[in-house]
Amino acid sequence: MKTLSMIYKISKTELQTLFYSPIAWLIIVIFTFQTSMGFSGVMGDLVKSQELGYGLQSVTKNIFAGWMGLFSTVQQYLYLYIPLLTMGLMSREFSSGEVKLLYSSPVTNTHIVLGKFLAMMVFALVLVGILLVYVIFGMCTVESFDLSLTLSGLLGIYLLICAYAAIGLFMSCLTSYQMVAAMGTLAVLSVLNFIGSVGQDMAFVRDVTYWLSISGRAEEFINGLICSEDVLYFIVVVVLFLAWSIIKLQADRQKKALSATVGKYVGIFGIVVLIGYFSSRPVFKVFYDATRTKVNTLTPNSQEIVKQLKGGLTITTYTNLLDENYWIALPSAINTDLERFEKYLRFKPEIKMKYVYYYDKVKNEDLDKRYPDMNDEERARELAKGLEMDFKMFLSPEQIRQKIDLSSEGNHFVRLIERESGEKTFLRVFDDNKRLPSEAEISIALKGLVTTNMPKVGFLIGHGERDSKQDGDRNYNRIAQDKPFRYSLINQGFAFEDVTLEKKIPADISILVVAELRSPITDEQMKNLDEYVARGGNLLIAGEPNRQEYMNPLVERFGVSFMPGCLVERNENFLPNFIKARPTPESCELAYVFEGLLEKNRCVTMPGCTGLAYSEGKGFQVIPMLVSDTIGSWNELETTNFVDDSVSLNPVIGEVEKSYPTALVLLRTIGSKEQKIVILGDADCISNGEVSIYRKTVKASNFAVIAGVFYWLSDGEAPIDIRRPVPPDDTVYLSQRAMNGVRIAFMWGYPGMLLLIAVFIWLRRRGR
Repeated sequence: MKTLSMIYKISKTELQTLFYSPIAWLIIVIFTFQTSMGFSGVMGDLVKSQELGYGLQSVTKNIFAGWMGLFSTVQQYLYLYIPLLTMGLMSREFSSGEVKLLYSSPVTNTHIVLGKFLAMMVFALVLVGILLVYVIFGMCTVESFDLSLTLSGLLGIYLLICAYAAIGLFMSCLTSYQMVAAMGTLAVLSVLNFIGSVGQDMAFVRDVTYWLSISGRAEEFINGLICSEDVLYFIVVVVLFLAWSIIKLQADRQKKALSATVGKYVGIFGIVVLIGYFSSRPVFKVFYDATRTKVNTLTPNSQEIVKQLKGGLTITTYTNLLDENYWIALPSAINTDLERFEKYLRFKPEIKMKYVYYYDKVKNEDLDKRYPDMNDEERARELAKGLEMDFKMFLSPEQIRQKIDLSSEGNHFVRLIERESGEKTFLRVFDDNKRLPSEAEISIALKGLVTTNMPKVGFLIGHGERDSKQDGDRNYNRIAQDKPFRYSLINQGFAFEDVTLEKKIPADISILVVAELRSPITDEQMKNLDEYVARGGNLLIAGEPNRQEYMNPLVERFGVSFMPGCLVERNENFLPNFIKARPTPESCELAYVFEGLLEKNRCVTMPGCTGLAYSEGKGFQVIPMLVSDTIGSWNELETTNFVDDSVSLNPVIGEVEKSYPTALVLLRTIGSKEQKIVILGDADCISNGEVSIYRKTVKASNFAVIAGVFYWLSDGEAPIDIRRPVPPDDTVYLSQRAMNGVRIAFMWGYPGMLLLIAVFIWLRRRGR
């Protein structure tokens, strides 16, 4: 009790000195003005967007977190304030000689240090209290405000201030000059921000320096994720610098040998390094996601997949120095790369991450231009030299091929995920702006390791059908097996095989694709197809205009027929046979993808499409999935040259202006299985050319529809559903006019009120 009483008295005295001085109040007023300006700016932008009719999402996060959020901005300039507060904590005692009185009193060094640090903790609460006002205002003006997210951010800011204060206290113990202490604090903070990039090429050094870095430590808190590693980091930093402060005062007070003092410094630092190293190991980490919708955590489907991964799991990253994506996992970037799998390590901390570096032949046009006269080894040596890396660490083509054959992946950057029990699969990077795999691609790759019944797609060949392997506009490689394409079905959990009707369709084929027959199926071949249908196999059938004679014998058994002629619609900018089909409300019950298409008014482009006629007398439930427009659309029976000839509606020959089905889904139950069939009136809508094309005035989502179709055909096995609940905080209860008043109140009234309090205290103090 006596110790606590002494610490309290020192803290009280320090706080009185602090709040009776102009610098503390100046910092508070400037801090309030700066934060009010940031808060008003972000909130004002949201109100303006709302007034202009734009929908808002995740309002709480946009105000307080994210790139431009208030808390994110605050942590960027906090380091400017704390040195001014801490520079006089002990320097003032040294320069005035009051430290001798402290040394002669029954006050220990520990009392002094803890008392002064407690004063800084109280001042940190004042700064956090200023921020809390904005949180309370947000609670009153934002619908379904996410309070737990902001409280997590406030905790991160508070811990950051405390860490800065402990560093400033130690620097103040080193000198009697306050400005030197302030500059020293800034220097140490700069080192702690920079040290994370030191020694990243060396394994153990990389882990230690990366952990020591204070840069971005509060960011996870601000984004709503509380991690035991980050909490422990701030605690350890505080303890480290407080302990060093006590050692420094003891050395001054007792005049101990320099070697003994240095030994204590090093010993405590060594303990901190060990604690930091072990606390950063995934197995020791504990997490709490403070966000309402758990955006920092794997979705339930992904968690269930990871839960099934019993035993060891190794992810080996193969980096080809000659590949354009070599930069992703260089030794200096390993810690950043590990963070990409942090969500998975939380649920399976025993995952082992390995990295292999090599060079080998790969398609890279950039290198061909830069080093046209060099062979692969010469290019690799030149790159290693430029990156200041030891060329010996890169395996030669012969050496890497002894370990693994990556020719099927084109020797591109790739990861091999391998279970202890032997199952393995590749995880790729992609040719889009994101490059890296998202949760959808990682989780579906893991699912393939634990699920034996992942869907396998068979592409029918032998009748001029679309090819799933070849490039070219009319083929299906892009959506089926194009490995660099993120949304290709091979990257979403599907396996593939070409299928012929010369023999029975393999039992492991769960989805059969028949894309535009250009020659008839013989009676013998039809028997094998009928056997597949009879056992309940799922089908995707795509037709084309002028192929009715080959396609109708296939679909008539289901009560469907491809109508004669070709669908047309009045188009101002496109040919008449360019159909913009829309999803039906009934399609939303098939797959969640269609809900988004309807909400966003997206279409599916079908250049050259036949209408579909159907009846339900064949035992199938038939549901239109895509339809043409009701107005301006009809089935053209006369015109065939849509480039040179014009089209016009001719009711005399049976042309009717109405909405026509362009895609149907069929359902029936066979035993315990539900058989599913999709019939498309256009085979081009999922071709390489149509999926890849962009038209300025058309909001098309062709591949999204195909993803939804295969999700339905695979009974929800793939692609994996990683949807999250929609954040409900999507409205601000402020008008633009009201926001103008709020801006004035926060930017001028709030700091002005604090300034008046400061003047009142100063005048009262002066009067005494």
